[in-house]
Amino acid sequence: MYRVTKALNHNAILAVKENSVKEYLLLGKGIGFGKKVSEYVEPGEDVRVYSLQSDSERGNARKMVRDMDPVYLEISNAILKKAEEEFGKIDRSILFPMADHIAFAAERIRKGEQISNPLTQDIQVLFYKEYKIAELAEELLWQMEGIRIDKDEIGYIALHVHSSICDENVSNAMQIAAAVRECVAMIEEETGSKIDVQTLSYNRLMNHVKYMAARGMTGEELKLDMNEYIEKQYPNSFQIADEVCKHLSRALQIELPEIEIGYLAMHIERVCSNEIES
Repeated sequence: MYRVTKALNHNAILAVKENSVKEYLLLGKGIGFGKKVSEYVEPGEDVRVYSLQSDSERGNARKMVRDMDPVYLEISNAILKKAEEEFGKIDRSILFPMADHIAFAAERIRKGEQISNPLTQDIQVLFYKEYKIAELAEELLWQMEGIRIDKDEIGYIALHVHSSICDENVSNAMQIAAAVRECVAMIEEETGSKIDVQTLSYNRLMNHVKYMAARGMTGEELKLDMNEYIEKQYPNSFQIADEVCKHLSRALQIELPEIEIGYLAMHIERVCSNEIES
């Protein structure tokens, strides 16, 4: 049982758990309808309970909840529900910074301010499923607030979704996306050709660099060393891969073992071969 401390709207309340002093946010259809302070409620299975004890890069959860329109909490809750259906267990504490970001985005849009996200296209490739889930924000903001958001805003929300499924904060995810973009730009410069972002080879290359960065951060190492064979077969791609790995190590301040060079070189060779054929 929970004792209501404040009804935010029909679908959101703040409440204290019975025999406790800790406050929680309860989100669910009709949970706040007609509820009064000190009234007791028993949340059903469709109600999500969030602790307000957490802090994030964007501040204290309790303060964020009390300062924002609860509609953005509802939208974030719906996005996380969809993420949970897709990925299974997620970290729902990301609700608060995600809702805060969406609320801020809505405020900017109402003022006619536009932000750009130079990494939107990269985020769509690197975090494809997360981006598709984040697109729910576009639908809900239009339905509930009459606000249209663009792909750049969806890209930022996708990083919050990614943060909910990985032990990685939003700024780190953004840093990885930027580093991957720089690596692809290096490959394009070295090969002298623009890589077609619509190809499967490009998609595989981007994802390989993403997971390569993740391995560098966790210390995971590949088992099979193909460097000698790949360097002999594809010397140009191997040299480019070597430079890209060094750049990625510097950009993310991680240690990438030499074994990674051969695998990256294979992807570079595949992409280059596709460009030549087309």
